[in-house]
Amino acid sequence: MELFAQLLETGLLRFPADPEMRAWADHAGPVALAATRDPANAHWLRCGGTWFVGVDALPNDETGRVAGGPPLAGAAMDFLRVIPRLDLPLHRAQLSVCYPGYPQPSPQESEAAFRFRRDRDAAHVDGLLAEGPAKRRFLREPHAYILGIALTAQSPDAAPLVAWEGSHRIMGEALSGVLGGHPAKSWPDIDLTEAYQAARRQVFASCRRIVLPAMPGEAVLLHRHMLHGVAPWGHSATATPAGRMVAYFRPQFENLADWLDQP
Repeated sequence: MELFAQLLETGLLRFPADPEMRAWADHAGPVALAATRDPANAHWLRCGGTWFVGVDALPNDETGRVAGGPPLAGAAMDFLRVIPRLDLPLHRAQLSVCYPGYPQPSPQESEAAFRFRRDRDAAHVDGLLAEGPAKRRFLREPHAYILGIALTAQSPDAAPLVAWEGSHRIMGEALSGVLGGHPAKSWPDIDLTEAYQAARRQVFASCRRIVLPAMPGEAVLLHRHMLHGVAPWGHSATATPAGRMVAYFRPQFENLADWLDQP
């Protein structure tokens, strides 16, 4: 219950690299590296070749097991599996990999979007996708949580995950104010742009930015409403040739109404 209360209060939990999770990461790492080098995944390379987006790129099963390796286990999974709404089948994990020089300009984003990525860590709430030329925000992916597991060793300034402590409460309240008066089945059609942007400005003004570097087997659990992003690659940052690699599990709710509930 102490961890549950901490998640509700801060919006995140950090888990050390216990033996079970480290064994999973050690096995998954080479498989993930092969996925980043597979020509079939070349379309995931963005930001001038400095970020591999890697959506669904890790070939794990619905329990998280990769290519006959050890189970996805340890303190982080123990926590998730005792919360019924969060004990969900897993999708193929995203492999988010950054390389030296991240970020660089690219044709996939405007100059303004690149500046936001560089200066504000591309801060976002997962699942609220920006669509069309005007980049309007809609709830398209009702994630239950975000679990990041580090697969590589690197210096702490090698494009680490960042998050804004307590931002999940501000974002959740703002989005609930827009969605709460409508039936859940209509939520994907409701434009959240203004509420989202206003809440994000409030977060920047009032919440502490936390830098969350991680080593192999260490895990970070984020509340689904948490504003988070990736810091630029530091000038003196070091990493292996594999880059800074994190596997992200973000299972989605079948019941859309669960997305506004706690945790």
